[in-house]
Amino acid sequence: MTNIGILGAGRVGTNLADKLAAAGHHVTLGSRSPQSDGNRLAGTPRIVLADHRTAARTADVVINATPGDTSLARMGELRTELSGKILVDVSNATRDTADGLPGELCYPGSSLAEKLQQALPDTHVVKTLNTMLFMVMTAPETLDTAPTAYVSGDDETAKKTVVGLLADLGWQSRWIEDLGGIETARATEAMILVVPHVLRRHGFKPFAVSLSR
Repeated sequence: MTNIGILGAGRVGTNLADKLAAAGHHVTLGSRSPQSDGNRLAGTPRIVLADHRTAARTADVVINATPGDTSLARMGELRTELSGKILVDVSNATRDTADGLPGELCYPGSSLAEKLQQALPDTHVVKTLNTMLFMVMTAPETLDTAPTAYVSGDDETAKKTVVGLLADLGWQSRWIEDLGGIETARATEAMILVVPHVLRRHGFKPFAVSLSR
């Protein structure tokens, strides 16, 4: 069992919290409004609702499920709490379009993951699960074609820990692609550019940007 802190109590965060708690981990879900969000999680075993700082401080592994365009500032405020820990970044930093879908990248020529690693030098940042709709993160087996979970990060031990958590979320080892260092996250973050076109054409249906061999 691992103590996992998930920052962000929206669809991504709660989806991950439910699956990781069911796998036996102790999960603290970080919310900006823990009291108002409490009713949604009442009675859920192994999930505790808290503020972001508490969720980060009490965890061994922290998952960033906050909106990508504000993640850098939010994580920067938790530098002390995140020191020495693994930060799993599943967000995409984009500027929304008029219809609320992802638009231009906030960090062209770089990536949110790289910016986080630069801002948090004492934290091991690992990028993954940002190339799919949120429901696929915890149910990859439901797609007709095997999906891919790309992994980017500078610390090999941290990446192995994250790969273990991916297994708990239902990801088979052959579906996981380790791309290398944290700079490779700029490639997977750029994949978000295809998402609005797919959603406008097919609606909000589960899909992932995958590598086929």
